[in-house]
Amino acid sequence: MKQGILTLNAGSSSLKFAVFALDQQGKEPLRVLRGQVAGIGSGVRIKAWDGLGQAMDVGKAPDTSVVDHRAALDWVLDWVYRHLSDIELIGVGHRVVHGGRHQHHPAPVTSALLCELEALCPLAPHHQPHNLSAIRAVAAKAENLPQIACFDTAFHSNQPDVARRLPLPRRYHEQGIMRYGFHGLSYEFIASAVPDYNGGELPRRLVAAHLGNGASLCAIEDGVGIATSMGFSTLDGIMMGTRCGAMDPGVLLHLMHEEGLGEPELSELVYNRCGLLGVSGLSSDMQVLLGSDDPRAAEAIELFCYSLVQAMGSLIMVMQGADGLVFTGGIGEHAAAVRASVCAKLRWLGLVLDASANDNDGPLISAPESSIKVWVIPTDEELVIARHSRRLLQDTEKVAATSR
Repeated sequence: MKQGILTLNAGSSSLKFAVFALDQQGKEPLRVLRGQVAGIGSGVRIKAWDGLGQAMDVGKAPDTSVVDHRAALDWVLDWVYRHLSDIELIGVGHRVVHGGRHQHHPAPVTSALLCELEALCPLAPHHQPHNLSAIRAVAAKAENLPQIACFDTAFHSNQPDVARRLPLPRRYHEQGIMRYGFHGLSYEFIASAVPDYNGGELPRRLVAAHLGNGASLCAIEDGVGIATSMGFSTLDGIMMGTRCGAMDPGVLLHLMHEEGLGEPELSELVYNRCGLLGVSGLSSDMQVLLGSDDPRAAEAIELFCYSLVQAMGSLIMVMQGADGLVFTGGIGEHAAAVRASVCAKLRWLGLVLDASANDNDGPLISAPESSIKVWVIPTDEELVIARHSRRLLQDTEKVAATSR
């Protein structure tokens, strides 16, 4: 029987899952299925695909029973065990958004680590609690199954101190109020994947753009993240689907004083009512906006692209130039018009877009004469989690073997 790893990515109302089979010769983990439970707590929708991308039968969605993440996890484990009778799950790898100041590498889940991560919930209130609820759900369902936490902040932990520090009194920095950065699992994958598209070489100075409902940029120099657009929270940086991105804090003070908004109202505003949705008044979905002839949609798209180029310019200056640019994430991979707009604004870099390749989503969308290569590369955070989980589980087994 083959061994396998289950990966989980829990959102506020969704649970993405995948199973990877492990090869005894150490080859890349092989995805054998993936799926998503959406609408947890409301109208549940479940989809799954096999390793070839073919839709799998999930039966009738259990609308009444999947009321929270624990119920969703129960359903996922039961379904996975039924469909993978030839694979023995030896561990579960989780995406955990925040690792704080101390967790710079994936780590086995222990009660002490769980307490440490729980304390970080105020720093990522829309993500961390759900990540941890999935860990607890697995522990309740299969307490002997080892779990691995893989942190979105870890890839950015090698940033120089000046890139992490905020201009606040020192005592706040010592409390952990600093720039962390997120989407690190995605950036780690991109850094590992680009050589496959570039003759085996990773460009020395690479800008990666993870563009989805949540969006950020990362400057990657010699494979190491040295700067990123997101900071202390997932609100910072470029404009997003419903999040504001970087904003003058005076605006928030003004809203507090003049409109009487408290913390709950401000949190709701900046996380859920800004960005593409707020500017357009129509939708947070870029494809909807691109298909609309409403001038407000065009304004939202223009502001998004302006925000993106402005932040890219900052990262390019930090690296003193750029040799490569990667678009990834839902918008990055599928919104050709956004890519075209951004690349047009980067012509000063010597970037020349191949319009036909861009319209066909690449993967290489820069022209041969371009001084900077530009790719569209689908991200794969699940594979990164599977890689780390396999390594840690194997290391743990080696330690156990030597101690016997």
